[in-house]
Amino acid sequence: MTTAFSAADSALGYLYQMRVALLWSLSRIKQGEFVVSLETLDDVTFEAKGGTAEELLQTKHHRTREASLSDMSGDLWKSLRVWFEGHANGRIPAGTSLYLLTTAAAPAGSAASYLRREGRDIARAQTLLEAVPSSSQNQALVPAFTAFNAVSATARRTILDHVIVLDQASGVLTIDNDLKAEVFWTADPKHHDAFLQRLEGWWLRRVIKQLSASPQPAGILSVEIEAEMAELREQFKQDNLPIDDDILKFTLDDATHAAHENYQFVHQLRLIEAGKGRVAAAIRDFYRAGAQRSRWLREELLLIGDLSRYEGKLVEEWDLVFEAAKDEIEATAAETEKRKAARSILTWAERTTIAIRPGVTEPFVVRGSFHMLADEKPPRIGWHPDFHDRLAELLNPSGSVPPGDADADGKDE
Repeated sequence: MTTAFSAADSALGYLYQMRVALLWSLSRIKQGEFVVSLETLDDVTFEAKGGTAEELLQTKHHRTREASLSDMSGDLWKSLRVWFEGHANGRIPAGTSLYLLTTAAAPAGSAASYLRREGRDIARAQTLLEAVPSSSQNQALVPAFTAFNAVSATARRTILDHVIVLDQASGVLTIDNDLKAEVFWTADPKHHDAFLQRLEGWWLRRVIKQLSASPQPAGILSVEIEAEMAELREQFKQDNLPIDDDILKFTLDDATHAAHENYQFVHQLRLIEAGKGRVAAAIRDFYRAGAQRSRWLREELLLIGDLSRYEGKLVEEWDLVFEAAKDEIEATAAETEKRKAARSILTWAERTTIAIRPGVTEPFVVRGSFHMLADEKPPRIGWHPDFHDRLAELLNPSGSVPPGDADADGKDE
């Protein structure tokens, strides 16, 4: 539900501006190096490598297609004000291309319709625009009219020669299709959504950094965009998987630590007297691996069968190390020796590099997956030589039958 005080339209407008800036940047990369910035000379500014403004872009987003870019349109005149004042104060160089990209439609025969790429008639557009200031009663547009009238007819024509109206543009949601077209060859089509989610996540963080730079907002280099695209492209190859920043940068907090206190894999670590720091690291990796694996499965970057084969490999490798460690201790060995052997198995699991795919080298995936296996019921792996029996004693100290393990007549199976 929206109210008179809702900022939804403004928020959508800013999000649209960012998405359009990314779309245009992806398209422009093919033409050579550039610098792009938001909210400097215009909504979006493209500069040559040397710092000369080449393209300025005004973005106007409307949630309904009924919006009209008529001769008295506020969107049109506010854009013209930015450009005419920019030329007057010397901030906008002569010859800079001036784009008005809007989801609204320019009616046939309107000034905006004559400023499109196709069917341009600059003289007709100028005549129509010159008639507006004297007939409009919109006081909010007076500054725009003043800037327009402050220059000669010849100067108006020169500026209008570089104005290009792109109306009926894709909206903030439908722009997805345009973005997918730009990244079509970077990943398998079925992974385009996942690829764009990560690219746009990086773009949002990079735009925030650009906008918050002080004292002067620094532009975003095209080579930065290319580098991020190349990194993501590698992650989406068949022998790789993306590692997401939000998961990689997750640090264990008290709430997450407390929530995992009674997990089975934590009990397994306490059985062998693993240190507090080691337990905390295990909880962190368990959380990271679970979150990343779930995301891979949800986005169909990884299939259940792939995960089952990987876990089978982990169990097989663990079993070799586990049995070798048991061979080195006597069955009647003291508990101290058993725990020492168990910690050596854990050390191996913490350091081994068994990749889920050849290109996935992030250690938390392996470590967290081992702890997930140790958390299954019954556990598929463990550290203590007698972990099955010890866990049963620890988790069911009274020897009572857990719910669901008895026959219908109340007797054990």
